[in-house]
Amino acid sequence: MQTRIGSVGSLEEGKDPVLATRTSQYKTLPWRALQLFGFFIALCITCSIITIYTFRRSGIYSAVTTVKSNFVPCDEQPNSLDIWRKPPTNLLHSMSDNELLWRASFVPRIKKYPFNRLPKVAFMFLTKGPLPLAPLWERFFKGHEGLFSVYIHSLPSFKPDFPRSSVFYRRQIPSQVAEWGRMSMCDAERRLLANALLDISNEWFILLSESCIPLYNFSVIYQYVMKSKYSFMGAFDDPGPFGRGRYNHNMAPEVNISKWRKGSQWFEVNRKLAINIVEDVTFYPKFEQFCRPACYVDEHYFPTMLTIQTPKLLANRSITWVDWSRGGPHPATFGGSDITEEFFKRIHEGQQCTYNDQPSSTCVLFARKFAPSAMEPLSRIAPKVLGF
Repeated sequence: MQTRIGSVGSLEEGKDPVLATRTSQYKTLPWRALQLFGFFIALCITCSIITIYTFRRSGIYSAVTTVKSNFVPCDEQPNSLDIWRKPPTNLLHSMSDNELLWRASFVPRIKKYPFNRLPKVAFMFLTKGPLPLAPLWERFFKGHEGLFSVYIHSLPSFKPDFPRSSVFYRRQIPSQVAEWGRMSMCDAERRLLANALLDISNEWFILLSESCIPLYNFSVIYQYVMKSKYSFMGAFDDPGPFGRGRYNHNMAPEVNISKWRKGSQWFEVNRKLAINIVEDVTFYPKFEQFCRPACYVDEHYFPTMLTIQTPKLLANRSITWVDWSRGGPHPATFGGSDITEEFFKRIHEGQQCTYNDQPSSTCVLFARKFAPSAMEPLSRIAPKVLGF
């Protein structure tokens, strides 16, 4: 009876037994969710600790850290000055000639360098292919690392095979065919200068061929070039048919016949004049159009242009000896049988010139043309007559 009254009383209070049970279940759900969430957090922390411990034990953590520490955003450089201070690591770039000449013509307006700059000599070899006298040059350069750079312009089809230890290893620049007496030859020379100018430490630039040899050791040549007030480029006024006789009046007014000059193809110029040559857009079109065989542009373009621009900076002579005594369009070539002490004595003692406006008997530093057969006797005689 009491049980029934209790049941009736519960109904009268409006409490549904089923609803009461659901309410009690809802009260327990938040607590269980919190428990599960706490368990999940603890599990994550535990896994993280185990992972870090494992990485450290296996060395993976240090590797990942190293990779991350080397990351630099695209708009930042590790040291922006290195872009200008350090020479290119790979000479085989993808720049066109116009891009290369534009890049090489950059000049800092502040003359004092903000780093310790050791001036170097750029030795630029203009060749068709192999360098048969390379072993002699290797001996010449040995022990003077940091004071020179080497650049090779060859036929595009030539694939050099120098050992990794060689000073010529990977020193070939992007090249094109160069024809003797035509503007493509001057293009090759400008290409060499422009690539060498990309190294901010190159201060002097010497153009050589595969048949050239040094006549003195490296120290003598470096000091001679470094201390000179002038650049060594022949630029003389030849009134005859092979000088002024090659002048075309269509070159005026940029080039007048009174400034028309002739000189040897083989030169040495300082950095200022090298930049003048690669940045030129005034004289180049005139010589390209109006100086063609029998006007040999490689004998006239640079001497004439620099005579107009900077005549007081030229020594008006070459420092590369050649022998024209046999006649013909090309100088004499010397083979193994020509290489004697008497031969070099005639070269060293038969010169008179001015050096820094003073009389001198040391007038040439290099000589050409030497055939591959000269290599073996040159190697034997070099310590005595060449000093290396």
